[in-house]
Amino acid sequence: MSHQANIVFDQSLEPYVEAVLSKKAASPVLLDVRGKSAVTDAILVCSGKSSRQVAALAEAVRRYLRKNYKIKPLGIEGEQEGHWVLMDYGDVLIHIFYESIREFYDIEGLWTDARNIVTPQLKAYEEERLEDSHETA
Repeated sequence: MSHQANIVFDQSLEPYVEAVLSKKAASPVLLDVRGKSAVTDAILVCSGKSSRQVAALAEAVRRYLRKNYKIKPLGIEGEQEGHWVLMDYGDVLIHIFYESIREFYDIEGLWTDARNIVTPQLKAYEEERLEDSHETA
């Protein structure tokens, strides 16, 4: 996956990142697709380790954004199956995948010309992940 250089994006994306990280979503990636997509400005992709966790993540994200930020989705697809949930928030699309399904569809690979967006929370997540991998090595 050869995304362009990382960029720091405006704070309006923080609630979405905060929501997925609050429930331990795995491997979150935030992509800037402004000018590349006619339907959204950013795509947030993350994973769950089981179909049950994927469905629970989607429900938790929906509740978290509504309760803490009064943000409601325009639509949600795939919540019952728990393999791939698409949450449409207009300027932000959230894809929550079961890990093997994420690898198969490779959404990030479809957007190789998109830039990774770095938020303070994503940066902290990556740093924590690196520390954990060094401790177990």
